[in-house]
Amino acid sequence: MLWFWLATLTPIPILLTAGFVGGVWSLLALFYMTIFTYFFDSIIKGAAVRCGSDGEFPSGHALSITLGLLHFALLAVAVFAISGGSRLAVFDRFVCFLAFGQFFGQVSNANAHELIHRSGRWPRRLGAMVYISLLFGHHVSAHRLVHHVWVATPQDPNSPKPGESFFRFWPRAWIGSFQEGLKAETALRRRATSTQPIWSHPYVSYVLGALAILAFTAVIFGGVGVAALIAICGYAQMQLLLSDYVQHYGLRRTLDANGKPEPVSNAHSWNSPQPFSSALMLNAPRHSDHHLNPTRSYPSLRLNASMPTLPRSLPAMATLALWPRMWRRVMDPRVKEITASQD
Repeated sequence: MLWFWLATLTPIPILLTAGFVGGVWSLLALFYMTIFTYFFDSIIKGAAVRCGSDGEFPSGHALSITLGLLHFALLAVAVFAISGGSRLAVFDRFVCFLAFGQFFGQVSNANAHELIHRSGRWPRRLGAMVYISLLFGHHVSAHRLVHHVWVATPQDPNSPKPGESFFRFWPRAWIGSFQEGLKAETALRRRATSTQPIWSHPYVSYVLGALAILAFTAVIFGGVGVAALIAICGYAQMQLLLSDYVQHYGLRRTLDANGKPEPVSNAHSWNSPQPFSSALMLNAPRHSDHHLNPTRSYPSLRLNASMPTLPRSLPAMATLALWPRMWRRVMDPRVKEITASQD
């Protein structure tokens, strides 16, 4: 469990310092989230991945709650720095934007994802609040009620089509997940045995929560603060959608004669075994096991040889996905190999 604590908490004091003083601290924060992570994965890629029947470590609940609470302080400092409140130079503000955005997209997102799958009400609410603060609250409903049900089928907006570029995927995924999540939540309410007030609809909290955060930001940081918040949330959202794109690219569940998809299996998600980026992202790259066992806590997620494996770490492949031609050159042959093995 110590490995997860070190990987995820180390950048936080660096980011906080960068937000107030900039300079070498902002560069160091960005270096940690990018180059350091990539090369540390390379250095220790030969390390054995341990996983017993009870998982690698004890439950990571304390770390998830800690990261969830610290997220809001980090977001406030990020907006303060990027909007010019700490009087950083333009270059430092840009580097802070990249560094904080990387943290929110990779660590805060992975942790909120973990929290919304927890059985306890308050951890789930904390995860939802993190997503709402990133102006992405609908992901809470769309991920659990749509993505996990329809993954690797045309009914899931967050499963990319074979050959689809990320730049075509992301608007379809964003809009589609908002719409399908709303339909799923509304259908659940219709099946309820008692009438529920409109204000209890989750989408009300998603929309009003986002508006409240924007209004609060406007009061504290002004219009430039609102622009900074929207920009950094958009950057974090793009990374979440990149993760979905990379982890499900080209993989499809076969349909029976009635159009019903086969059960989800190891073959319907891409995985990456690199230990440091996996620790930084709370084992989110162990994606097949997560889809097979959505309530399994992140320290216990497993890898095995039957799971499709990415040629590089998830962050590295997300970067490659921004170059569609090279992405297809690398991934399409692998998709064909997986598809052929299923026939």
